[in-house]
Amino acid sequence: MFKTLVPRAPWRLHRRGVVALASLVTAVLSCGCSLIPAYERPVAPVAASYPAFNAVSTSDAAAATVPWQQFFTDLRLQQLIALALEHNRDLRVAVLNIEQARSQYQATRASQLPAVNGVITGSRTPGLSQNSINSVYSAGLQVSAYELDFFGRVASLKEQALGQYLATEEGRKTAQISLIAQVATTYLAVLADEELLDITRRTLDSREESLKLAKLRFDNGVTSELDYRLVESLLEAARFAYAQQQRQRLLDDNALTLLVGQPLPPTGANLLPVPTALRPALGVEASAVSLVQVQPMADVPAGLPSDLLASRPDIRQAEQLLLAANANIGAARAAFFPKIALTVQAGSASSHLSDLFKTGSWGWTLAPQLLVPIFDAGRNRASLAAAKAQRDIAVAQYEKSIQTAFREVADALASRATLGNQLRASQAQVNAETVRLRLARLRYDSGAASYLDALDAQRSLFSLQQALVQTRLLQLQNQVTLYKALGGGWTDASWLAATP
Repeated sequence: MFKTLVPRAPWRLHRRGVVALASLVTAVLSCGCSLIPAYERPVAPVAASYPAFNAVSTSDAAAATVPWQQFFTDLRLQQLIALALEHNRDLRVAVLNIEQARSQYQATRASQLPAVNGVITGSRTPGLSQNSINSVYSAGLQVSAYELDFFGRVASLKEQALGQYLATEEGRKTAQISLIAQVATTYLAVLADEELLDITRRTLDSREESLKLAKLRFDNGVTSELDYRLVESLLEAARFAYAQQQRQRLLDDNALTLLVGQPLPPTGANLLPVPTALRPALGVEASAVSLVQVQPMADVPAGLPSDLLASRPDIRQAEQLLLAANANIGAARAAFFPKIALTVQAGSASSHLSDLFKTGSWGWTLAPQLLVPIFDAGRNRASLAAAKAQRDIAVAQYEKSIQTAFREVADALASRATLGNQLRASQAQVNAETVRLRLARLRYDSGAASYLDALDAQRSLFSLQQALVQTRLLQLQNQVTLYKALGGGWTDASWLAATP
């Protein structure tokens, strides 16, 4: 209460006493201890090197230091990625999560300082004598239940909030890496879809001509119905494949639209090949882009597994969450110790509202409170056990993130070592089957072989051409996967502009 109500309160001090008390509180706060366990980074539960795949690279720059503008050299793909980074909603949510975590951290950090509030109160109560009323009015500043953080409970909570905030920062980088890789992978899939449609369309035209010829031979008795039905079956198989690939092209377009976050640019922007179904109306005869024409992506070295700890944002995110869980143990430990709260009020008080701010009405009160835990039915012990369990969970999740990153890089390296050989073998097989088809037709035209040989070669070539496109797509997408697995793609464009 104020001095006008309690003129000789035991906590009433002179101005020098207030200054001395403030100095003492500041000194005590600066000496507050921390009960957060000492942090030791867990040992990475992976091998010291990747399996003995072909990891040779002509580049000295690590993937994490190569901006996506330099890795993806295809201009069309660069434009799509830029649009996705601007409009993708998942990435926008990741950025807003940072804002939310930053605000929560600032709110927790503010708990280390006292909150000063302006207080105006008034009360009127019946007096002891008849028809008398006691009035009390007060106005001033108040600090309510400010905790003196002797044992670091509030500081531990601040460290926990800081770890969660920094984890959301790394989560945004992880979301950007994933988005860029998804856009690139889907873009390459669209090009593969269009190339497969071109192959199927040419095969379909060829088989329609073959069916006409087979029908003419069958009607004239030159060939049997068996040969005619076989040609008809191959034609319908090509139509089936064409419809299937048209559907896949539309699905990939829809997926790319979702990643970009807005309708894809019009065909005139030349970001994607013109769909086969629209070419007659637009007067376009061939695809603008194919997988073979895609500009090569920059090569990046695999490095060592230990490099992933610094280059992968998802690993850094897991470590920040581990630090936050470790700090929470400090807060749980501090709950076992006494908690000192301080309430201070200074201002003016009077029994008459008109005398509230007159000389002699000023006063202040200081009310410290010591809360010593005696019996809580095991609540503090349970909270500490839960905090330790959460820390152990965070350790396991951190180790799992390292193992996952190691596996992703190892898989990408294994694919890089084998897909090159697979692509060369597939191309050689297509070349051989092309020659076989040409020779089968020559033998058929000369009467040295049946038409079934030519049909078999045609069917085999169609399947091999499709497999060649799929293999080339896998090789290109694997380059994107390796770049993503090594932590590439989160470098901002501002960094690139500032680089000499």
